[in-house]
Order: sequence, then structure tokens, then C-alpha cells
Amino acid sequence: MKESSHKQRHYPAKQIRFSNGNGSTIIFVTICTNNRKAILDSPEVHELLKKSWRSAHLWSVGCYTILPDHIHLFCSPAQEHSPNLKHWVSYWKSLATKNWPLPTDKPIWQRNCWDRQIRNNESWRTKWDYVRQNPVRHGLVKHASDWPYLGKLTSLIWHDS
Repeated sequence: MKESSHKQRHYPAKQIRFSNGNGSTIIFVTICTNNRKAILDSPEVHELLKKSWRSAHLWSVGCYTILPDHIHLFCSPAQEHSPNLKHWVSYWKSLATKNWPLPTDKPIWQRNCWDRQIRNNESWRTKWDYVRQNPVRHGLVKHASDWPYLGKLTSLIWHDS
């Protein structure tokens, strides 16, 4: 099947710098469904994604928001020698796909993801506010706290070097 006509990444996911002095390495990632299919906003898929992220334990997922056709999340390498971001995302997407509740939804994911390394505490707060308010901007709920598919698996604490 053809991927969505939305903007496609024209470069591969980067190898994230693990040596950031004593500072944090936190990455903001957006992952979209294939052809932007609205298939992610259900309790069953929410639990499946959390299980997949926990199983892909070489990176830690912090705050996230799951929308009908895309996911925003913050993640950080769990070890000094964690795989690069592209491999980690591919791994948990394959785990989720293998256990997907409706086979007719497949293929589930767009091939690539979009990522941005967080550079400072202010950037982290601004991005989290954006992620948290996304269901409101999309008209899915009136208040961010009403959206059931948003949460935090791990506390990714920002610290400067």
C-alpha cells in the first residue's frame, strides 16, 4: 500500500548523541499510522502500545499522547549503548503490529517517524504542553485532562549539563 501523501521525511532518523555532558537526552517523536488511518484511539490499542513500549526496554517512554492517527511521545535511551532511535521505533512498532487486535487495520504504520532532540528545559515544557493539548486542538475533547489516551510511563527528568 502507498504511504500517506502527508509530508514524508527526506532523511533517516539520526543517531542521537548519547554524550550530552551531564545533560539529558530526551527526544520528541511523532509516529503516524499508514495513510493516517484513525485506528489508535481505543483502550485495547492504548494498552497494547504501552506494553510494546515497556517490552522495548532499551529506550524509556516518558509522556505521550495517542491520537486517532498519530502518536506523540518523549523518550530517552535507557542505557549508554541503546540502539539508535530508528531501530527502537521499528522494534516496538513490530511488537504492536504482531499483537494488533484487528488484522484488517494492517499495515498499521507509516515507515518513518519524525524526531527532535530536546535542547533545554523550556523546549521540553513547550513541547509537552503542545502534546498534552493536541486532543483539544483536534476537537476530540474540551479539556486535555478528559483525553483517555495520554499518560506517562517513566519520569524523564530534564537536567542541564
